[in-house]
Amino acid sequence: MRIIAGEWRGRKLTAPKGDTTRPTADRTRETLFSMLTSRLGNFEDLRVADLFAGSGALGLEALSRGAAHCLFVENERAALDAIRVNIDALDCRARTTVETGSATALRPAREPYDLLLLDPPYRTGAGEVALDRLQRLGWIGEATWIALETAFNEEPSIKGLNIETSRRIGKGRLTLLLP
Repeated sequence: MRIIAGEWRGRKLTAPKGDTTRPTADRTRETLFSMLTSRLGNFEDLRVADLFAGSGALGLEALSRGAAHCLFVENERAALDAIRVNIDALDCRARTTVETGSATALRPAREPYDLLLLDPPYRTGAGEVALDRLQRLGWIGEATWIALETAFNEEPSIKGLNIETSRRIGKGRLTLLLP
């Protein structure tokens, strides 16, 4: 795995040891960030949350492209270790926060995020559960963009969120949602 573009383009990332985490492939990340760039223009000064973070590749890609800050939420020990190794390797600790826990059990937000990146385990419904909760707890504002990765045959449906676009990529599906 590597950073696709931006300040840290080409830098390698550490993946969590074991098989409990499914890192987002470079090709899928490249497609996702192309989809987001065509809609957002750039990532400058965005507040980003990388939920079900795994290696942190999605949030680190956003930081590399200019995001101001990224919150990483993960509950697997090996994945948390990989996130911290990657943050240290890129020397971006000042622009990050790492929280241990489930993205389905987060606390209320102080203010909405600009971009939420969710890559939950496939076929669990965890992304939909998390997004329903995040809406109620103030994580999603009028201008929040949401990127959800699911299995290719999953069609997410979250009350209060509209699908802006959806694209199948290999075994996965990338869905961009808006309030």
